[in-house]
Amino acid sequence: MDSLAAAPGTGPATSPLPVLRPVRVAKAVGDLPADRAVVLGILNVTPDSFSDGGRYATTDDAIGHGLRMHYAGADIIDVGGESTRPNARQVPVEEELARVLPVVKALVKAGALISIDTMHAETARQALDAGAAIVNDISGAGFDPAMPALVAERGVPYVLTHRRGTAATMDGLATYGDVVAEVTAELVGLRDRFMAAGVAAEQIILDPGLGFAKTDEHNWAILRNLDAFTGLGHRVLVGASRKRFLGTLLTSAGRAAAPGERDSASLAVATLAAAAGAWGVRVHDPAATLDAVKVAAAGTRR
Repeated sequence: MDSLAAAPGTGPATSPLPVLRPVRVAKAVGDLPADRAVVLGILNVTPDSFSDGGRYATTDDAIGHGLRMHYAGADIIDVGGESTRPNARQVPVEEELARVLPVVKALVKAGALISIDTMHAETARQALDAGAAIVNDISGAGFDPAMPALVAERGVPYVLTHRRGTAATMDGLATYGDVVAEVTAELVGLRDRFMAAGVAAEQIILDPGLGFAKTDEHNWAILRNLDAFTGLGHRVLVGASRKRFLGTLLTSAGRAAAPGERDSASLAVATLAAAAGAWGVRVHDPAATLDAVKVAAAGTRR
C-alpha cells in the first residue's frame, strides 16, 4: 500500500502525514533573515540540563535532535556541552570537546548553521575549526582571558551575555538598585573590553542574561525594558525558554510549572521579545517559535 494517506472514500482511513513546510536555510551568518527575529534552537549535549534531563547526552541522540530542529526551521542550532543551570558541575574542556565536536561536525555537514555555546576559548576555537559560525558565551565578567583575541582573530559574531559570578555563586549576586541600568552598564563595560582587544562592534551580540544572577522580578523588568538593550547599538539575543521564572509565574496549587510545562509561556516571551526588536531568540521549540516571530514581525511592521 502507498505510504501516503488514502484519498477520502478510496481506502481505509489513516492519519495524514505531517506537512513539512519549505523553509529558507541560512548557509552563513550573512544569509540570516533580516525581516524577523532569528530563531536559535537549543541543543544541550549534557546529562544534567535543567530543561531536558539529558535526553540528548549521547552523540547520536544529539545529532538526531539537532537535525529535527534544523529541518523544522531553526535558523541556527546552538550546541552546548556544559549545563548553565545554577550549581551545575563545571566540565573540563576535554570533556566538553568530546561532547560537542562530533555533533558540530555532523550538523555542519548536514547544512545547519551552528553556534557553539561555551565559556572556553579552546572549545570555541575547535568548534569554529569544525565549521561553527558563532560563539555564544554565557560567562559574563568571568570570560576566558583568551576569548577576546580569538573572537577578534576569527571575526565571527560573539554573544556577550550578562552574568555575575559562576553557576555556583550567581544566585547570591542578584542584588540591584536598578536592574536595567546596572545590567546595561555592566554589558557596556564588557563590550568595551572586547572592542579594546580588537573585536569589531558589529560582531557583538548582547544577551541580558535572563536567569543569570537575576530574580524573577529582575527578569520581567528586563523584558519590559528591552529597548534599553536594543538602544545600545548592537543586536540583542533573548533566552527565556523554559527558565525558572516562567515556572514560578505558572505556579498552580502551590506547585511551580516544571520545565516541560513552560513551552507556551516560552513562546509568548519569544513573541514579545521579537516584537520589541530582539535580533534573535534562543528556544527549545523552534518550529512554533518560527511562526511566532513571523507574527511579531508582521504585527509591528510599519
